[in-house]
Amino acid sequence: MTPLRLIILAVLLYIFYRLLVGGKKNTPAEKGAGTGQIQDVLVEDPVCHTYVPKAQAIQLHHNSTMYYFCSQKCCKTFLSEKGSEK
Repeated sequence: MTPLRLIILAVLLYIFYRLLVGGKKNTPAEKGAGTGQIQDVLVEDPVCHTYVPKAQAIQLHHNSTMYYFCSQKCCKTFLSEKGSEK
């Protein structure tokens, strides 16, 4: 075999090896992505119907139910509407 054929064969074997292995490096983000853990849950504001992350929402426990709001304004609107229903 000539040296050129050996080089071509070596390159082809390397490409074949990389295809089998995948040739993909595992980054920390990819390792955590497959765990299935939910980072944050979106909750709906009952007043304006926008979705906010549960960790950032304003929480109100009213009549044994937990409500989540996007702002203090929506929370006050909700309380004024619930107060006028009685």
